[in-house]
Amino acid sequence: MYEFIVKFHSGWAYLALLLLVVAVVNAILGFVGKKEFTAKDRKIAIFGLIGTHTQLLIGLILYFVSPNGFSAIVNSGMGEVMKNASLRLTAVEHPVINIIAITLITIGWSKHKKLTTSESKFKTFTIFYTLGLVLILSRIPWSLWF
Repeated sequence: MYEFIVKFHSGWAYLALLLLVVAVVNAILGFVGKKEFTAKDRKIAIFGLIGTHTQLLIGLILYFVSPNGFSAIVNSGMGEVMKNASLRLTAVEHPVINIIAITLITIGWSKHKKLTTSESKFKTFTIFYTLGLVLILSRIPWSLWF
């Protein structure tokens, strides 16, 4: 079961990143091009939100069943985990930074609903979704992914 969750988390990451990149590019093009915010733009943004939230749920399950997640902290102690760079990445940095990133994406989605102009909606998505994407890309354990 553990191997399936690892593969699912890695595989879904490609889809989640693709959806998020499309949402960011769409927001930037809409903002820079001063386009009208349409239902299509809203759907693109929500697919990015759903993709990242699904990835978060899979990741949380993996975190609690993985020997490199919560178990590493319990078994070795936080001090030992923090001394080991690869263990620190998978047990602390990756989950914490990605939770922050997905929180920013969620804030961007929530804020856009209160805005009335297309420019402000695209600007909000551009800022919050891009920050989320940059944070996610900064903490992907690339050595484990390929």
